[in-house]
Amino acid sequence: MPRIDAAISAGLLFLLTGFLALQPLSTDLYLASLPALRVHFDASVSSVQLTLSAFLAGFAISQLLAGPLSDRFGRRPVALGGAALYLAGSLLGAFAPSLAVLVAARIAQALGVCCTVVCARAIVRDLYEAEPGARVMSRALSWMGVVPIAGPVLGGLVQSAFGWRTNFLVLAAAGAAMLAATLRVLPETNRHRNPHATDLGALLRNYALVASSRNFWANALPITGSYGALFCFISASSFVLIELFGVSERAFGFTYALVTLGYLLGTIAVRRVLARLGLTRSIRLGATVGLVAGSSMALLAALGVQSLAAVLVPMCFVTAAHGFIQPCCQIGAIDPFPRHAGAATALMGFTMLTIAAFAGWLVGALHDGTVRPLAWAVAASACFGALSAWTLLRNETTRSAALTTTGSAT
Repeated sequence: MPRIDAAISAGLLFLLTGFLALQPLSTDLYLASLPALRVHFDASVSSVQLTLSAFLAGFAISQLLAGPLSDRFGRRPVALGGAALYLAGSLLGAFAPSLAVLVAARIAQALGVCCTVVCARAIVRDLYEAEPGARVMSRALSWMGVVPIAGPVLGGLVQSAFGWRTNFLVLAAAGAAMLAATLRVLPETNRHRNPHATDLGALLRNYALVASSRNFWANALPITGSYGALFCFISASSFVLIELFGVSERAFGFTYALVTLGYLLGTIAVRRVLARLGLTRSIRLGATVGLVAGSSMALLAALGVQSLAAVLVPMCFVTAAHGFIQPCCQIGAIDPFPRHAGAATALMGFTMLTIAAFAGWLVGALHDGTVRPLAWAVAASACFGALSAWTLLRNETTRSAALTTTGSAT
C-alpha cells in the first residue's frame, strides 16, 4: 500500500519516468556519433569512449553526495538543481571546441542527471513499500524503455542529417523540458528530512549502516553485473555495428533498437510475474536469463562466428534480463532504509556505475576489430550478476524477516 493517502498521480509518474530517462537518453542519443567524434577530434577509440565512461564515473561519484543532499534538503530542490545543471552541461557539449571540453560537459551532464535519478528512486521509496514500489518502478521503467529504443534511432537520423553537435542541442531541449516539468509537477515527498545527513560524520555513519547490510549487497551486486553487461554493449555498439559490420549511421539506431526492445519487454514481464514469484525469485530468474544469453554470445565469439545475429540476439536477452532485474533490485536494496533512502540509492548507484564504467573502458582498450572483447565482457558481467543473485539473496520468508529487522533498526 502507498505510504500516502492518494495514489501517485499520472503527472508525477511521467515526471519520474523523465527523471530516469535522462540517463539512457544521455548515452543512447549520441552513440551513432562516436565514430564521427573520433574523426572530428582525430582521437582513438578509447579516447572517444571516455565521453561515455567519464559520464558514468561522474554519475557514480556524484551520487554519494546527491543522495544525502536529498535526505537533508528534500527531493524537490535537488531535482531542480540537477535539471538546471544538466541543461547547462548539454549546451556546453553542443559547442565544445575540443574533446577535453566535451568530456567536461559530459561530467556536468552526469552531475545533473544523477540528481534526478537519485530523487526518482528515493521518491518511490518515500511513497511505497517494497513490492508495490517495485511495480511502480517497473511501470516507470517500462515507459522509460521507449527511450533506449527511440533514442538511438533519433540520434542516428540527427547525426546523419546535421552532425553530432545537434544531438547535444536535443539533449539541452530535454533538460529544459524536465526543468519546467519539475517546477510544475513535483511535490516534496521526503517526510523525514535529516538536517545532519550531509555532516561528514553522519554521512560516513549512514554509508556504513547501508554497507553493513547483507540485504543491500544481495540486491546491489546482481544489478551491478546486469548493468555492466548492458554498458559494455552500449560503449562498444557503434564501433562494432558501424565499423565492423558496416551498418550505416542512419540504420544504426534501428539496429540498436532491436536490442533495447528486450529491455522494454523485460520491464513489462516482471510486472506480470512479480506477485507470483516475489522479489528474490524474480531477480534470480532475470540473472539466469542474462547468464545464459551472455555465455551464448561469448561461445559464438570463441567459435569465430562474426555476424549481426550472433551479437544482436544474445544481447536482446541480456537487456531483457536487465529490465527484469532492475526494478526489483533498486527497490530491494533501499527498502530497509526509510530514513536513509537517498544514501542507500546513492551507494547502490555508485557501485553499479563505477564497475560498469571500468568495464566499458576495458572493452574500448581491448578493441581489436572483432566482437570478442565485447562478448567476453558481457559474459563475465552477466556471470557476476548471476552468482551474486544465487549466492547472496535469501529465500522470500527469511528475507522478509530481515527486511523488517533492518527497517526497524534504521
